[in-house]
Amino acid sequence: MYQKKASISKGIDWVMIALYALIGVIGLLCIFSVEYRANDNVVQNLLGFKKNYSKQLFYFGACCLLAIFILLTDSKLFTATANLSYLVGIVLILATFVVGKEIKGSKSWIPLGFMNLQPVELCKIFTALAVAKYLSMPEMDFRRPQSQLIAAAIAFAPAVLSVLQGETGLALVYFAFLIPMYREGLPPGYLVGGIAISILLVISLLFHTKTLLIAFTALAVVLIYYFRRRIKRNSRLLLMIACCWAFCSGFVGVGVPFMFKHVFKKYQADRIFSMVGVDNPFTNETTADLNNSEEAKSKQRKNEQQNYNVKQSKIAIGSGGFFGKGFLKGTQTQGDFVPEQHTDFIFTSVGENFGFWGSALLMFLYLGLLLRIIKIAERQRSTFSRVYAYSVAGIVFFHVAVNICVTIGLAPVIGITLPLMSYGGSSLLTFTVLLFILIKLDADRQMVLR
Repeated sequence: MYQKKASISKGIDWVMIALYALIGVIGLLCIFSVEYRANDNVVQNLLGFKKNYSKQLFYFGACCLLAIFILLTDSKLFTATANLSYLVGIVLILATFVVGKEIKGSKSWIPLGFMNLQPVELCKIFTALAVAKYLSMPEMDFRRPQSQLIAAAIAFAPAVLSVLQGETGLALVYFAFLIPMYREGLPPGYLVGGIAISILLVISLLFHTKTLLIAFTALAVVLIYYFRRRIKRNSRLLLMIACCWAFCSGFVGVGVPFMFKHVFKKYQADRIFSMVGVDNPFTNETTADLNNSEEAKSKQRKNEQQNYNVKQSKIAIGSGGFFGKGFLKGTQTQGDFVPEQHTDFIFTSVGENFGFWGSALLMFLYLGLLLRIIKIAERQRSTFSRVYAYSVAGIVFFHVAVNICVTIGLAPVIGITLPLMSYGGSSLLTFTVLLFILIKLDADRQMVLR
């Protein structure tokens, strides 16, 4: 029979806590390095709560207190309140449409006075708990399409609301919940289909639509000729080739143009195409419209600003060389050449100050964190704890991969923070709660939670 542990330290994974603290401290140092000036009074700035590094230090201290509170909480509370907390998260996101504050074109923030709360960021915690709660139900058979659709609806409902707020970047993070679903039995066909669609999307960015349609048709004819004998014995093979040809042709000829004309905003589409070095062929605006429309000019300036951000980011990272310029000696970051260098582009500070070796060390810390989360996930007796752990792993992996790809120019700028590093109370709070709920569940892994 399970007995409650007498000490808060019993069963705690100290390796996870050490990785959390180490990455958090590195983040504080990087935020300090981009704001510090030689004539600054550091103590006065820290106590004055005026600099970002002083605010982040306060947030970090508050998160440490919250982490202790979570470790003192009964693990059963997380299963008991999973659905209610998810509902609260959805309500908070909906509230932004009424009382939300618009920041950088996105009305996804609720002003609290001392900080701005971003509910869609916080809702990742509630969604992870809700998905874990649903998939751990005793009668759950995740092989049924109905169960898969319900799980997908739980995972992606906040993402849909996020898109309506204008926060496309954070909406994409919710695809991380496909990882725990796949671990719990989501058919591999979905994964193969997703990869195939991704490949089709990439090649549709690189090649002209007519060229691809001719290539698909020619490939289909070659396959039919090569398998002609088998097709005579089994007509299903012909049907399969025809369906694949129709899907690929329809996706490239109809789906992709529709997506870039009607789903993505023009500056978003332009940014995606500029990433692969080609012009956007799906624009609906003429040259005259672009010259006369103030809105078009504004979007063009925004796109140029995003390209400028990435260019300056790559210059800063490259200037660090192998060993870096040294702490507080980064000319690019301290010269304010890199916009948003304390939030989305915080990795530039690591690259310039500590060079390749410092960036590699940070990557090893994140890799160690991810591997530790997976190890914790696989030693759980409870399906709830395992699903939650893989949800956390997916969220952390997505944030790290996308943020660093953005800063080195391999992905369009979509506003994804670097976990525990980027400035911001909402982001730090979210990752602190995500990780420490996992640490608490792991400490009570002998329990079977539902």
